[in-house]
Amino acid sequence: MPASRTQSDNPPSRDSPAQAESRGSERRAHLLARTALAFGLAAVGLLVAATSLGGVVTAAAIAIAALAVAAGGSWWALTHRGVARAPGVLVAVGALVAMVMLYTDSTARWLIALGAALAWAAALACAHAALRADSAGRRAPEWESPPPRHPVMIMNPASGGGKVERFGLVREAERLGCRVVLLDPAHHQDVATIARQALADGADLLGVAGGDGTQALVAGVAAEHGVPFLVISAGTRNHFAMDLGLDRDDPSRCLRALTDGVELRVDLGEVAGRTFVNNASFGVYAEIVQRPEYRDAKAATALEELPDLLTGYSGARLTAHIDGRVLTAPQALLVSCGPYDTGWYGSGRRPRLDTGMLGVIGLTVRNAAQAADLALRGEQSAALTETTTREIVVTADAETVPAGVDGEAVTLTVPVRCRVLPGALRVRVPRDRPGARPARHKVDWRRLGVLVLALPDKEG
Repeated sequence: MPASRTQSDNPPSRDSPAQAESRGSERRAHLLARTALAFGLAAVGLLVAATSLGGVVTAAAIAIAALAVAAGGSWWALTHRGVARAPGVLVAVGALVAMVMLYTDSTARWLIALGAALAWAAALACAHAALRADSAGRRAPEWESPPPRHPVMIMNPASGGGKVERFGLVREAERLGCRVVLLDPAHHQDVATIARQALADGADLLGVAGGDGTQALVAGVAAEHGVPFLVISAGTRNHFAMDLGLDRDDPSRCLRALTDGVELRVDLGEVAGRTFVNNASFGVYAEIVQRPEYRDAKAATALEELPDLLTGYSGARLTAHIDGRVLTAPQALLVSCGPYDTGWYGSGRRPRLDTGMLGVIGLTVRNAAQAADLALRGEQSAALTETTTREIVVTADAETVPAGVDGEAVTLTVPVRCRVLPGALRVRVPRDRPGARPARHKVDWRRLGVLVLALPDKEG
């Protein structure tokens, strides 16, 4: 554990600018929240004016019916293949177009509805910006630490379609004094064993240029031995790098952490004794990950396999035990190291990696009615379960279950225990990170109200 584990013992060298930035973010948050309120009230006023021409009840009935039909069409599209998907798409789009046409059956209504839509879009944009500004001053703390003297980088030349070679990562790392271990894509190599040997040879930092699965294995070794870990965004999607705020367009910029870097303390997840940095999935998505063709064509494979998995899923019947609560037969189950902020089933970002909690998302959508309920009620739908916990145990009516651990296909013996390891990993990152901005938030209306009513702290 580094000597600067406590921020007050060894504060960052840029405290004054950080405090000034925090005060500026706070002021922006209050201003943006009040602007969002103004636009929101304008949108509501315009809608009231429009619906008064034809009745609020009629407008609400049209909207509910159209959304239900659109949800049914979407379900058809998801559960069929090829040209058979076309009717579902046409029904879904047609229902939404019909809703707009029925609601705006005159020029006056068209103009009013357009104004209301624009005002509401502006309100949401300001609300999101306000929440981002509000959280900007509450990011994970950073600690100063001396640059490593004997860093070792493990690089996969095949990762991300050849980013290691395309961005000259080997040459740049060696120029900065790193020893590079280049993996052979044609043969399986145990990266954890390679990492342990590097530490035995005197490495004081481990880095990985590869996918999230490779990063997770080496991160587990780094956490076990208490040495810093460096992430190079050379994978395909780089979810962990994204949540750390690293540059995903130019992975060579990640190497700047060696000469001008700071340390973060982040959590690690553990599933059946294996570490993960993003998530472990069970059920539908895990079945997709198991397909041999998934690695080369992820989106196409998922789209091709969804019909069978959604309508005729014959995999193990899962049960999740979460802090005394039982989640029975989720069709898909996602356990993330830190809760996702937006989206569902792993489609969003994690604004903090040091919460000390696992995020849990369970999804059950087996028919059009449940799809419609999910579309209409969103997070309030009975089809969707979201919670946080420190530990979750997954059981099934089978001895083993397929799982996806940071996108890697594995088979695990039941029961499967997932837990969080709070602050287990020291991550060295560049001081200047282009993506070190809060993720796009779901609009927390309660927090937005606090920002509207509260006075900003002028003293910071």
